[in-house]
Amino acid sequence: MGIKGKVDKMVVLACEDCKERNYTTTKNKKTLKDRMELNKYCPTCKKHTVHKETK
Repeated sequence: MGIKGKVDKMVVLACEDCKERNYTTTKNKKTLKDRMELNKYCPTCKKHTVHKETK
């Protein structure tokens, strides 16, 4: 279940390099059908890396 309503869903973002789960965010399931990919800062790697949505 999402935070804002029925179409929004909480997702967890994990670093591609170290596989550490660092961020949580919401996404609209109607507009974004595929998995999210964001360029975020990873405190474990100490650099900006691609973070992908996990299951």
